[in-house]
Amino acid sequence: MSCKTFTIVSLCVAGGVAFSAGAVEGLDDPHLSVIPRTAEETARIQAVTEPTTDFTQPERFEAMSAGAATVRPRANRDAFSQPSANIGFDGELDFKVGNGLFKKIWVSAPSSTLASDGLGPIYNARACQRCHIKDGRGHPAENAEDGAVSMFLRVSIPGGEGPEGIEDWIATQPDPVYGRQLQDFGLPGHPAEYRLNITYEEVEVPLSDGETATLRKPTYTAADLGYGPLHPDAMLSPRVAPQMIGLGLLEAIPAADILAAADPDDADGDGISGRPNIVWSVEHDRPMLGRFGLKAGAPTVKEQSAGAFVGDMGISTPLTPANWGECTEAQTACREARHGGDARDDGFEIAMEGLDLVTFYSQNLAVPARRDIDDPEVLRGKQLFYETGCIACHTPKHVTHRLDGQDAQSFQLIWPYTDLLLHDMGEGLADNRPEGRANGQEWRTPPLWGIGMTEQVSGHTYFLHDGRARSLLEAVLWHGGEAEEARDQVVEMPKSDRDALIRFLESL
Repeated sequence: MSCKTFTIVSLCVAGGVAFSAGAVEGLDDPHLSVIPRTAEETARIQAVTEPTTDFTQPERFEAMSAGAATVRPRANRDAFSQPSANIGFDGELDFKVGNGLFKKIWVSAPSSTLASDGLGPIYNARACQRCHIKDGRGHPAENAEDGAVSMFLRVSIPGGEGPEGIEDWIATQPDPVYGRQLQDFGLPGHPAEYRLNITYEEVEVPLSDGETATLRKPTYTAADLGYGPLHPDAMLSPRVAPQMIGLGLLEAIPAADILAAADPDDADGDGISGRPNIVWSVEHDRPMLGRFGLKAGAPTVKEQSAGAFVGDMGISTPLTPANWGECTEAQTACREARHGGDARDDGFEIAMEGLDLVTFYSQNLAVPARRDIDDPEVLRGKQLFYETGCIACHTPKHVTHRLDGQDAQSFQLIWPYTDLLLHDMGEGLADNRPEGRANGQEWRTPPLWGIGMTEQVSGHTYFLHDGRARSLLEAVLWHGGEAEEARDQVVEMPKSDRDALIRFLESL
């Protein structure tokens, strides 16, 4: 047995993961008012979350992807923009105000509209909604006229120091000139940091039954650098804005349940080595389980939101107080520019009240109900999804904490198809840039709920962390590393089975 210490808590690993109550409490969000589960509830949860072996009919409650928070699927682009079905009248009011802030167009300071100024001076977007269009998935530029507004490059260099007490942390630090994120817009008088340039190489993949798939292998270049060269050791990572639904429910999955599925040394020999990303919480000043972001680099929806405000728009918050946003010490004109910090907001460009409302909105964007769950082809595809081992990472079901005062996320059986752990996805998908405990080949398992509605909501079918996959099949074929065996089974299965597998994914 080996024990790993995260500051004041211990996590002991023996095969799977065993943990102390203190360790788990330290990794859950302290703001969650958790009502402990009874022994009877624990037994019920274990039984209900056990993977099914019957694929002749849908499982009970399978259509309700988000439990009581599930909403009826809409047939238009607003399908991801509905409030959770169970938040009540007061919750709907907060949701609408948060939505207004999420859509707000920020402007440069000084402005006559004090509540909306403070943009930049360098930035990627002027509103949250500009990246998460219709609360859905972003996309890479499709042509020269299509800007990269829902995509950017993260950047860092090796070295520096990690948070004290978190083992296996891979230390990185900001690029000395460009920081941790490249911004492709600037206010007048402030050059943009770069222009994202993408080229693709076509790669053919032979499939069974004489079929062939074509993948596009991207190369990313930070062109037209506005402040001189990048550091010679700069590591770049492309990121497309992910869809927003169900975030509050993912936040409410007990850390104990996520850690119980971790198997960092592959002790059971199944080839799957899920690892938790343990990160430092700025808000709570302690290590916590990373859940959000493509490498699980953020512990809570609030911290993920605050990071987006300052990084994407240059908007300061109580958790990210730099009014100049991502401007580095080398960008002196950027730091010395006028900002929008308002005394009424304690000097920040958005106060805690506004950040809380955006957080509430993000936590309560509803997951639409499943479609066609009793369709024979969907059921066949579900069986193949299970039998090829996809559920080893894309865990179908979880039950959230029982929470006091947070009814929308409390004690819900949800079907997100993720374990929220890090997995080695192979060299093909590697960005070769660490983040926390995640190495350059590891990514957090993305939730799959709602993935079949991507084209309806976002107007495209681009998937994976950088949108390189143009279809769900291409996304599957890019899987490597721990998922290579499952991917090979998809390549070799009859075309009718591949079609059924994709049909199942489209029903999610």
